[in-house]
Amino acid sequence: MQASSFSTINPSTGEQIETFSFYNSSEIEGVLVRAEKSFQLFRKSPVHQRAQLLSHLAETLRKNKAQLAKVITTEMGKIFSEAEAEIEKCAGEADWYAEHGPQMLADAPAPTGHVNAYVSYLPLGPILAIMPWNFPIWQLTRMALPTMLAGNVVLVKHSHNTQRSSLEFERVIREAGFPEGVFQNLILRTEDIVNVINDPRVQGASVTGSVRAGSAVASEAGKVIKKTVMELGGSDAFIVCEDADIPKAVAAGIKGRFHNAGQVCLAAKRFILMEKIADEFESLFVEKAKSIRVGNPMDPATQMGPMARVDLRDSLHKQVEGSIAKAARVLCGGKPVEGKGAFYMPTVLSGVNQGMPAFDDETFGPVAAITRVPDLDAAVKAANASQFGLSGNLWTRDVESARKIARDLYTGGVFINGVTASDPRVPVGGVKNSGYGRELSHFGLHAFVNPQTVWIESL
Repeated sequence: MQASSFSTINPSTGEQIETFSFYNSSEIEGVLVRAEKSFQLFRKSPVHQRAQLLSHLAETLRKNKAQLAKVITTEMGKIFSEAEAEIEKCAGEADWYAEHGPQMLADAPAPTGHVNAYVSYLPLGPILAIMPWNFPIWQLTRMALPTMLAGNVVLVKHSHNTQRSSLEFERVIREAGFPEGVFQNLILRTEDIVNVINDPRVQGASVTGSVRAGSAVASEAGKVIKKTVMELGGSDAFIVCEDADIPKAVAAGIKGRFHNAGQVCLAAKRFILMEKIADEFESLFVEKAKSIRVGNPMDPATQMGPMARVDLRDSLHKQVEGSIAKAARVLCGGKPVEGKGAFYMPTVLSGVNQGMPAFDDETFGPVAAITRVPDLDAAVKAANASQFGLSGNLWTRDVESARKIARDLYTGGVFINGVTASDPRVPVGGVKNSGYGRELSHFGLHAFVNPQTVWIESL
């Protein structure tokens, strides 16, 4: 018998937060009816009005920052300061699209000799978003804001363990003045997702999540010829060259790996070190990792909270154990924290190579894997020896050389002497098993539009 409900659990304490009921077929149909009705009106609204709604949303997000951050921290364990920063980042995205989005959606003249031609960017309709728990509101805004600015409406199937975060965002959307039906939650069982994708009113789908989830959705959407955008797993390489500023690289590596308890797709996971500087980097990195204060995410002194769920922590620990069984060495951590909650020690593994889970798979938690290589060619080869291609980091004082190396890395982004970041001004997305399509910048704004050619000949 299918479950009719599910409960969210506080990963810091293991205590139940609240219970939600799955939508039945009648409720799902009601959401779809509202979405289609809203779309027919919303798509005709002037783009400057939709941009103004985004400006209102930025204000409303900032007004609700503390409440939203508390919900995020309670549901998935992100430390409160990081949760507040997430909301501010969402507000910044709304401001950016409100300012720059309308010009990106303006009709674009097409040079065709004596013929008058142009391209219009028209919305498609209701778009399904299947979203993860690790940045429960940033992931929503990253997909939804440009999609709505283009005139589409959004339906969200969020992760069950962060369901309240998504419901709170829907409340904020309405508070900001968006019409009813432009953004709606769908509290679905996994098996009900297929029916929504197949519904003729739904015109596309966007997934941020696992390779398995992305493959399943892409397969179903492909059967009914609907556009998809996939931002899936990542195992980003963090290459440190012999001429790098080691203390700065270490500080960036600590931030990049242990931010959000290591639960970041776009995060440094595999640290590929030139042999000449490996001892220095490793020593400093382990020292910093050991000093990370793990605890109550609502405590301002805490630097890292729990992982989002106990099952996720246990899966991560199996990856660590599997890597140790193949000769990886534990330099610090390597164990769950005893007691209540889903806490895991900040962990550094050395001697990690291909064939180990910490190298081959995505370690979605506070585990850094160190691999030593003799030279830059070997570093690039190791970086590319992954099923994933989301982003990568490169640390060197020779920036011109780094530009050339970047072209040899099979990733959607390369960050030279900096921490990987997602920013509305540049696209985010990957290649290989990290997915396809892009979010943010004008790529994200045009992800779910019909670029309609209009060709006018003189009579």
